[in-house]
Amino acid sequence: MKLVYFAWVRERIGRAEEELVPPPEVATVTDLVAWLRGRGEEYAYAFEDPGVVRAAIDRTHAKPDAAIAGAGEIAFFPPMTGG
Repeated sequence: MKLVYFAWVRERIGRAEEELVPPPEVATVTDLVAWLRGRGEEYAYAFEDPGVVRAAIDRTHAKPDAAIAGAGEIAFFPPMTGG
């Protein structure tokens, strides 16, 4: 699946996107974040407060417990503010 990172999430990880195949036990957005955090200090830093980072599955906002099976793209981004 394609993972896309935006704003400071991208800056902390050091890349805008990547293709990854998570292990079968990674079933939800929360599981994916936990797995990513274990991939290195840049991921641990980006997801140090997983409750802050938002996710979208195939360009639709997703809750942390959303299933990721069959997703083509998962995007991670910080909360958006408006004015």
